[in-house]
Amino acid sequence: MTDETYMQLALGEAARAGERGDVPVGAVIVVAGVVVATAGNRREADCDPTAHAEIVALRGAATQLGSWHVEGTLYVTQEPCPMCAGAIVNARVGRLVYGCDNPKAGAVKTLYQIPTDVRLNHRVEVVGGVLSDECAALLKGFFAAIRRDGRAVECT
Repeated sequence: MTDETYMQLALGEAARAGERGDVPVGAVIVVAGVVVATAGNRREADCDPTAHAEIVALRGAATQLGSWHVEGTLYVTQEPCPMCAGAIVNARVGRLVYGCDNPKAGAVKTLYQIPTDVRLNHRVEVVGGVLSDECAALLKGFFAAIRRDGRAVECT
């Protein structure tokens, strides 16, 4: 399967997160060609500030693999924030593929470069921009609906 195919799976997870009222970000982790975890944002659903799609997927992958070393590829629809970028490094993810940039909190390319910082003990191969337009459109649509409907995103 291709990066685009796995990103389509992540987009599906993102869409489900949006339907739940969470910001539509999705993640998929692939190890040796096998999908070992999928997740969407769950911050609102779980009232958990750490329940970003990447963190939820890393937890699932670690459980599935029986190890905190998640040495596969993580696909995520939006550039990870500092918390998630740090978790990706700490989990020893080998490769990160993301969709659209995150101009307000991006910690891979936009504001910081945590996964490739040579001062850290592990570096991650990074590929950005995969299905960027589709990933960005999902986020823009979600936030446009919130502004239009006047509803706040909140814990359920």
